[in-house]
Parts: sequence; C-alpha cells; structure tokens
Amino acid sequence: MRRVLFVGTHERQLDDKGRLALPAAFRALLGEHCYLAKGPDKCIEVIPAETFERDAMEAMDAVRRGDATRNTRRSLAGTASLVTMDKQGRVKLDDALRTYAEIPLEHQVLVTGNFDRLEIWEPERRRRIETAGDDELAGGDE
Repeated sequence: MRRVLFVGTHERQLDDKGRLALPAAFRALLGEHCYLAKGPDKCIEVIPAETFERDAMEAMDAVRRGDATRNTRRSLAGTASLVTMDKQGRVKLDDALRTYAEIPLEHQVLVTGNFDRLEIWEPERRRRIETAGDDELAGGDE
C-alpha cells in the first residue's frame, strides 16, 4: 500500500454557500470520500476515509482504556461528516465546523498539508501557528 502525504499550503476562497474548492493536487490523493472534522488549534481537518476510520477506532479504544474522555469522543463524532466532492472538487463546510474554526462565509482560507490529512485555517490563526512552529524548528531563543 502506497502512503499518501499531504504537504504545501494553498490559498482558497470560501463561497457564499460554505463551499471550498480543494486544491487539485490534494483531491487526487483524498479519493472519492473523505471526512471533515474539528482539528486541533481550531482548524478543520480533511481526512481520508481510511485514516479517519482508523483514528475513530483508536479513539474508541482510548475511551475504553480510560486514556481519553467520552466528551472529546462525542464532540468529534457529533460534528464530523463524511463528504463527497462535487464535480468542481468542492466540499461544503457546515456551520458547526465553520463556527469552530472561526471562518465566515466568503472568507479566504488556507488549505495546508499535515502529512496524513489536510487542515483548513482562518489565515491569521494559521500564521500565528506557523510562526510558533518556525521558532520551535529554529531552536527557540538560543
């Protein structure tokens, strides 16, 4: 099985119906279906179906072991959605996910690769996260 890696950043515009055209390079790697879910740091994750389903099983096992709470599992499961891209390669970001990520309609977003998934960001939040990551890569305040 070939591993898929999502890398790079693309600027995109959310339309007035909450639809987002994913970059063509990413669409080919996602396959026919993918999941949209709340991600860390208030981004929206776009996760290949196989990856999401594996992560869901791991989350259920973590709750059974007592390593995670049911509330986190409920929040993720209750707001995630299985989506199919339309002919233009668009997915609809529902109101709950957009509210979580603080992305208004008709707003610019950044679609970034995060190796095994994509992340959709409000641009200013993503810049802050990237700056913090750059500082960590550079070794902090040495």
